Amino acid sequence: MKAGIFSIGLDTYWPQFEGLLNNLNSYHNEIHDRIVGMGIEMVDAGMVDSVEKAGDAASLFRKEEVEVIFLFISTYALSSTVLPVVQKANVPVVMLNLQPVAQLDYEKFNALGDRGKMTGVWLEHCQSCSVPELACVFNRAGIDYHVVSGYLQEEAAWTEIEDWVDASKVMTRMRENRVGVLGHYYCGMLDVYSDMTQQSAVFGNHFELLEMCELYDLRQAVTDTEIVAKIEEFREKYNVSEECEQTELERAAKTSVALDKLVAKHRLGSMAYYYEGSGEYENIVTSVIAGNTLLTGRNVPIAGECEIKNVQAMKIMDLFGVGGSFSEFYLSDFVDDVLYLGHDGPAHFAIAEGRVSLVPLPVYHGKPGKGLSIQMTVQHGPVTLLSVVQRGDGSVLLQVAEGESVEGPILQIGNTNSRYRFSIGAKGFMNDWSKGGPAHHCAIGVGHIASKVEKLGSLLGIEVNRVC
Repeated sequence: MKAGIFSIGLDTYWPQFEGLLNNLNSYHNEIHDRIVGMGIEMVDAGMVDSVEKAGDAASLFRKEEVEVIFLFISTYALSSTVLPVVQKANVPVVMLNLQPVAQLDYEKFNALGDRGKMTGVWLEHCQSCSVPELACVFNRAGIDYHVVSGYLQEEAAWTEIEDWVDASKVMTRMRENRVGVLGHYYCGMLDVYSDMTQQSAVFGNHFELLEMCELYDLRQAVTDTEIVAKIEEFREKYNVSEECEQTELERAAKTSVALDKLVAKHRLGSMAYYYEGSGEYENIVTSVIAGNTLLTGRNVPIAGECEIKNVQAMKIMDLFGVGGSFSEFYLSDFVDDVLYLGHDGPAHFAIAEGRVSLVPLPVYHGKPGKGLSIQMTVQHGPVTLLSVVQRGDGSVLLQVAEGESVEGPILQIGNTNSRYRFSIGAKGFMNDWSKGGPAHHCAIGVGHIASKVEKLGSLLGIEVNRVC
C-alpha cells in the first residue's frame, strides 16, 4: 500500500528564523521513517509552504495513487496551501499534530532573552495553531480528515498512527479481495441474505459466483497421491481422532484438494458456501469442513451457510492479523455470566487454544448427511467480535465488541465453541449486540482491535457501532 506524506509551514518564516526549517524537516524525516517501519510505501512530498508547492504535491499523490495522506503540521501554515493538496488527491487525510516535546522548557525558553529567537523556538512548537483552521476549512469543503494529537516520543500517539496505517492496509486489501460464492443461501435464514452490489460499493471487492459442478469436476480429477498428501496435512494441522474412519479421511481429503484448486483457479481471498443437493453433490458438501478450515487458517476465510456479510467480517479480521473465526451464539451461562459462541462449520485454526481436533459427527444438525468436523476453542484472553450489518435502507455498518475468551467447560459436540465474558455482562451484551441488527453470525478474532475497526469504518465512510 502507498501512503502520501507532506509537511506544512509558511515560507515567510524561513528567512526570519534561522534553523527553523531545518529543525522542522528533521521532525518530518523522523515521522516518515517511523511510518515506513510499519510496513507501507511512503510517497514523500516534503515541505509544502506555498500554493505552488501544494499543486506539485497534489499531482505527485495522484500520479502515485496513494490510498491515504499523512499531513504533518510542523508549524503554523496557511490553509490555502493545504486545501488544494487534499482536494485533488481525494483520499482520506490523517493530520499529525505532533509537537517535538511533551512540554516546553519554559525556564530555559524565557532565559533566551532574545524575543526574535524565542519566537522561532515557539514556532517550532506551535503545531496546534493550525489544527482548528484546517478542521474548519475541511469541514466547509467536505474533506474526510482525522486528527492525531500528541508529541513525537509519545507511544500512545504512535499506537494511534499505527492503527490508521493498519486500517488503511485493510481498506486497500479488501478492495483487492475476490470473494467466491459457492452454492446458495441456507433457505429461510432471512438475516444472512445479502446485497452483493452494496457490499462491493462499500468494500470495493469482487464477487465470483461459482458452480458446484466445477468443484465436482475438480474433485473427480484428484489423484491418490494428492489424497495421501492431504491426509498427512490433516495429521500435521489437526489432532485427528482415532474415531475418524479412513474412508471419511479420504473423502474429506479429496474434497480439500479440490477446494484448494478452486480457490487457486479463481484467485479467491475468501468464500461463502452452502449446498444440499444429492448424490455426488451431497458427498461433496458433507466433506468440506476439514478443507475449509485449512483454507481459513491459511488466510482464505470460508463462511458456511452462504453468509456473505460474515465472510467479509472474517476477511477484515484476518487482514488485521487476528484470525476471524465463524461463530454464532450457542447458549448463555447466567451463573458464570458468560456466553458461548461457536459453529459447526470451518474455523480459524490459527487462533485455537491448543491443538484443533478433527472428529466424526453422526449428523450435521440442520443439514443433510454426516462426516468430519472441527472441535476447537478460541485462545483464552482478549477477543474482538465483528459483524458486517446491513440495515433496512440498504446501508452497511460495522458492529464491533471487545471481550474475553475465558476458561471453563465447553461442549464436546464436535463444533467450535468458547466461553466469552463481556464488560456489560452476558444479558447486557446479548441485548445490545442483537439490537444493532446483525445477522446471527459474527467473526471472532484474538486481541482487542475495536479502535482499528473504528478507523477502518472512518476510512470507508461507514458507521461503526461499538457495543462494548
